[in-house]
Amino acid sequence: MKFRRVRSRFVRSLSGAAIGSAFFLVLAPDAFAQSFPFGSELRLDASPMRGSKKIPVLDIGQNGTAEIELWCNSVTAQLVIAANTITIITGEMSARQCAPDRARADDELVAALNQATSWRMENSALVFTGGKTLRFRVQTN
Repeated sequence: MKFRRVRSRFVRSLSGAAIGSAFFLVLAPDAFAQSFPFGSELRLDASPMRGSKKIPVLDIGQNGTAEIELWCNSVTAQLVIAANTITIITGEMSARQCAPDRARADDELVAALNQATSWRMENSALVFTGGKTLRFRVQTN
């Protein structure tokens, strides 16, 4: 008789744990989802180009508008976020006089941003993936 009570409690505990696990698995993606860093200034995780200390900066507004300081020029953009997907729509680039290597690097960075299809946070870095993986670190100063 005691064995049946123990077995009955065990079965109830096991079924309760199974139901709890099922709820956790369904709700876990939302519980662990990180929010997009609107209102942040982020720096491209890259070394400066030779002869300069400048590194591209992504300044994201609260409404998804962004100012992007490239290697030489700058560009405005609109970031459209839906869950972990992203669409970056860049505007017209400024027309500063640039060295050919910096102008080429600007074009490559803008192309990579336009090809981004998803985003995620890794520690204090915003990572865009798509055609090329780009990592921007949150400014701490």
